[in-house]
Amino acid sequence: MELKVRLCVLLLALSVCVTLQARAHEEDEEEDVNVEDDMANLADEEMLDEDGEVDVEEEGKPTPVAAAPTVTYKAPEPKGEHFFAESFDKGTLDGWVVSQAKKDSIDEEIAKYDGQWEVEEMKETKLPGDKGLVLKSRAKHHAISALLLRPFTFDTKPLIVQYEVNFQNGIDCGGAYVKLLSQSADLNLDEFLDKTPYTIMFGPDKCGEDYKLHFIFRHKNPKTGEFEEKHAKKPDADLRTYFTDKKTHIYSLVLNPDNSFEILIDQTVVNSGNLLNDMTPAVNPTSEIEDPDDRKPEDWDERPKIQDPDAVKPEDWDEDAPAKISDEDAVKPDGWLDDELEYIGDPDAVKPEDWDEDMDGEWEAPQVPNPACESAPGCGKWERPMIDNPNYKGKWKPPMIDNPNYQGVWKPRKIPNPDYFEDLHPFRMTPVSAVGLELWSMTSDIFFDNFFITSDRSVAEKWAEDGWGLKKAAEGAAEVPGTFHFCLCVCEHSVEEYVHLLTVFL
Repeated sequence: MELKVRLCVLLLALSVCVTLQARAHEEDEEEDVNVEDDMANLADEEMLDEDGEVDVEEEGKPTPVAAAPTVTYKAPEPKGEHFFAESFDKGTLDGWVVSQAKKDSIDEEIAKYDGQWEVEEMKETKLPGDKGLVLKSRAKHHAISALLLRPFTFDTKPLIVQYEVNFQNGIDCGGAYVKLLSQSADLNLDEFLDKTPYTIMFGPDKCGEDYKLHFIFRHKNPKTGEFEEKHAKKPDADLRTYFTDKKTHIYSLVLNPDNSFEILIDQTVVNSGNLLNDMTPAVNPTSEIEDPDDRKPEDWDERPKIQDPDAVKPEDWDEDAPAKISDEDAVKPDGWLDDELEYIGDPDAVKPEDWDEDMDGEWEAPQVPNPACESAPGCGKWERPMIDNPNYKGKWKPPMIDNPNYQGVWKPRKIPNPDYFEDLHPFRMTPVSAVGLELWSMTSDIFFDNFFITSDRSVAEKWAEDGWGLKKAAEGAAEVPGTFHFCLCVCEHSVEEYVHLLTVFL
């Protein structure tokens, strides 16, 4: 892919250079016509030498090269209807509430949401002036949230949520997902914690080598009023790069009133599906369930095969014959040393001075291989090797036949599901009134930026273009500055020289 990008850039440079050379040639012809006038003007300006010739720069002097193009930051501004927009470029946390909550039933030292948040530029920013929200602490609970401009109600318009993440230090174990908090009279952002009801949870998460991109929504059971989390299937895409390349990536979730959804990274779809068909557990339960009171009959036969009751053991079947017998055809190899032991006491071994025969017993030298056996085929008593017994049959068993009484694997009968319901519009979720980050991370300096919630996809794409698009351009320019210099320098050469340089470059 990188080679294709470079090739496209260089071919574009070639096109520009050919055009510039053609224009330069036309200008040279025009200048030839007016040489005398130019000489006169130069003389009037005392720019001629004594011989009437114009001074020129030495040929060997290098031509200054223009600096590589830079990307100037400008804070994105929403260009249409939206429910939330935050670029953090004011440099403050105005409008955001840092939670003061404590988790229940855990050690006091880690119960507090005391992780630090800061608004600052990235440590190695390629776009000066661009600020974001940074999770600063490791091994601490963090929680921060902000109210939407107005609650989002799931009715006839889609929901589009997008924001940017940069794992500046990589990520060992931790999340960078966002929660859309459910509208409620009990919602208190000062006490935002893991148990605060949310409608949607979306974003990247990683621990060990498990790379995830969550999309979870809480579905309300229309019969019981209870909520249950529904998880989207795992994306087919390899997510590792987004956690390890230390680049800024934009994560987008699109939910439509027809129950379809799309998940995008860097404006490319990496997962899609339907709320009715592609969530686990399923939104709607089955209409029938197995009867929990049903029991398998005692005479139910689940055996597909049985031993043939009519089979008889053959009269010549010897169950006592051994599996192995001595090879009667084997012959002891020449040179076998019957009177030599394979291992002998080490003749160089010495009894330790502190050896106590009363406590340790009679001392014996450790065993070592007998050097006399090194050149012999073997030592000690020779025995014939064992081979498979051709007459061995083992214990006789009747052959297996199909069971004439086989009834199949027993299953409880089906009965109507008393908890059954059918919700054909799971998109109609609990309204959302706030956005929040409730996270634990073993890695610090996770950078968040450009949160945006809207119902208009074109407005979301424009926000992404004005925000993340600048970061992408700046990061790209910083990675390949040589390419830009090359394109500028190459216009000083002929097309033939350019082709040669292109070949070398690729």
